[in-house]
Amino acid sequence: MKLFDVYPLNNITITRALGSYVWDDQGVQYLDLYGGHAVISIGHTHPYWVKRIEDQLHQVAFYSNSVKIPLQQQLADKLGQISSKQDYQLFLCNSGAEANENALKLASFHNNRKKIIAFSKAFHGRTSLAVAVTDNPGIVAPVNETSNVIFLPFNGEAALEECFSKNGDKISSVIIEGIQGVGGINVADDSFLQKIRELCNKYGAVFIADSVQCGHGRSGKFFSHDFAGVDADIYTMAKGMGNGFPVGGIIIAPHIKPKHFMLGTTFGGNHLACAASLAVLEVIEQEKLMQNATEIGQYLKDELQKIPELKNVRGRGLMIGFDVPEDLKELRKNLLWNHKIFTGEAKPNVIRLLPSLALRRKDAEEFIDTLKEEINSMVSSSNTVGEK
Repeated sequence: MKLFDVYPLNNITITRALGSYVWDDQGVQYLDLYGGHAVISIGHTHPYWVKRIEDQLHQVAFYSNSVKIPLQQQLADKLGQISSKQDYQLFLCNSGAEANENALKLASFHNNRKKIIAFSKAFHGRTSLAVAVTDNPGIVAPVNETSNVIFLPFNGEAALEECFSKNGDKISSVIIEGIQGVGGINVADDSFLQKIRELCNKYGAVFIADSVQCGHGRSGKFFSHDFAGVDADIYTMAKGMGNGFPVGGIIIAPHIKPKHFMLGTTFGGNHLACAASLAVLEVIEQEKLMQNATEIGQYLKDELQKIPELKNVRGRGLMIGFDVPEDLKELRKNLLWNHKIFTGEAKPNVIRLLPSLALRRKDAEEFIDTLKEEINSMVSSSNTVGEK
C-alpha cells in the first residue's frame, strides 16, 4: 500500500530531537525554527514532559469520557490560572480543526443563527465548517461550500461595521486568528479586535478567537488576542497545547451554557493528552517561557529589521514573518540545505519563524548570523551572474 500523497516532502528523516535541535538518520544536526508548524512549544522531548506522559502511561492511558477523569479538571484549573480565564469552561478535543469546528457549532447552538464572518487569508482547518471559513478555495471541496460564510477584509473595520448593520440579526459568530499563521503572519490590529467585541456585544454574535497557532504563549501573552484588552467568547487551542501530543480544546465564556450531548468526543481529554498538556503549562510557568518568547522574539525582529534585503518584518513574540524579494526566493531552501536550519513559509515569498518558546539567545544569534551570510552569498552570486 502507498501513502496518500498529501504534501511535497523534504528528503529528510528525523530520528532524534531535543530542545531546538533535531537530527536526521545520518546524524546531521538541524536548528529547528519552525517547530513542526508551531507545535513544539516547550522544546523537543522536554524531559519533564516525557516523564509526565511516561508516568501516566504506567497508570492508565485511556478510558472514555463516560467516567470522571480528574486530570481534565486539573488541566482546566491550570489553563484558567495561566490564561487568566478562570471563569471559562473547557471542552477537550484532538486538533485545531476540531476545536474550530466545535466552536462554530457551539456558537450556532447558542444563538440559533447560521451566518459566520471570517476574513481574507484566514486558515482555520480542513474539517467541514473549519475549511468553509478558510480563505483558500483550493482546499474547499464542493460538499464544504456554503452560503453561510461571509469573508471580509482582515483589519477592515468599515467593512465589518457595514456587514453587521446589514446582517446583524443573522450573524452567529465572528472567527479570527489574533495573528494569521498560514496567511503569512498578519497581526490583527488591537482596534479591529476591539471593534469585533463591540459589534458582537451589540448584535448578540459570538466572538471566536482562533488561538490554535498564535496561542499558548507564542506571542508573549497566553492568547495573542489579549493584546487588545478584550475577552473573546470562545478561544480555540491545539498545536503548542501538547508539544507534539495530539490535543485540542476550546474554552468557553460562562454565559454560553452547556447541554448534554451538544458536543462530544471519543479521544478528547484522554489521560495521556491531559498529562502532556499539563506538562506544557507547568513548563511554560516554571521556565518563564512567555517572557522568553517576548525577549528572544524582540531580539529577532530587531535584527531582522536591520537586514536591508528583508521587508515588512512583523509578528509578536516567537511568531515572526518577513517578506523575501523575488531574487532571494530560494533563501528558505538554502537555509535548510546549505545551513541545516528549518524555517516555514507562506505564499508567495514569506518566511515564517515559529520556534520553541524556549529558544535560546545563542540559537537566535546563530540564525541571524547564518541568515546574513546566506543573503550576502546569494546577492554576490546574483551580481556575478549579472556582470557576465
